[in-house]
Amino acid sequence: MAVTRFGVSLESELLEALDNYVVENNFPNRSRAIRQLIERNLVERKWQCNHTVAGAVTLLYDHHRRELGNRIVDIQHDYFKEILAVQHFHLSHETCMEIIAVRGQACRLTELADKLIGLKGIKHGKLAMTQSDEITG
Repeated sequence: MAVTRFGVSLESELLEALDNYVVENNFPNRSRAIRQLIERNLVERKWQCNHTVAGAVTLLYDHHRRELGNRIVDIQHDYFKEILAVQHFHLSHETCMEIIAVRGQACRLTELADKLIGLKGIKHGKLAMTQSDEITG
């Protein structure tokens, strides 16, 4: 992909914040940081506009919690078209983590994540989204 150079004018406080962002995220330069911020914004806009996106739902839970595993699987079956894969990890004797790779309409993925994360017994859950190559209207 061809790169186009252009100038940017920023207030000193904003430039300092950008430089801190570059350091905190180990970017090689400001250009890469700005590129990443723009890409993140585009992904979030697609998410809000309900385009097809990809992502992962991460769940952390106590596997001893009665029937929680079955409830997680039941919900996953309702979203079988959106779920690409599920990886289950045993972090300790009590704690499990599941990472669920997903792709579909943003609202549908958010709905899935909300149902899973809202289950009683889930210690922590998060939905991370990124763009998908599939273009929808």
